[in-house]
Amino acid sequence: MSRKLPEKWQSSIKAVKAVQVAFDMDEKIQLAIRTEALQAGLSPSDQIRDILGLPTNKRPKRPRLTVSLAPADYEVLALKYDLNPEQQLEIKRKLMDDLVNHVTENAK
Repeated sequence: MSRKLPEKWQSSIKAVKAVQVAFDMDEKIQLAIRTEALQAGLSPSDQIRDILGLPTNKRPKRPRLTVSLAPADYEVLALKYDLNPEQQLEIKRKLMDDLVNHVTENAK
């Protein structure tokens, strides 16, 4: 029995069929590709696609950095910033301040 996918999922069929390929190569090569991507404003994946002559998504990406924080991380950070672990938004603000200060101080 074959079931038809809901209309809203139809556009995802191609993405589902895509296969991620991982490359184990020399660290110098990886660093060079990552550096080229950063300088070109691309993700490393888009840089690899560009090098290989494959099309890339030309939509501008929202520039952001991410980090995964476990509940234990929030506890550590709450102690550092003298906050409660539940104050995740305020912890995020303090983290952003620390990152900006880190870059500013290292740029001197």
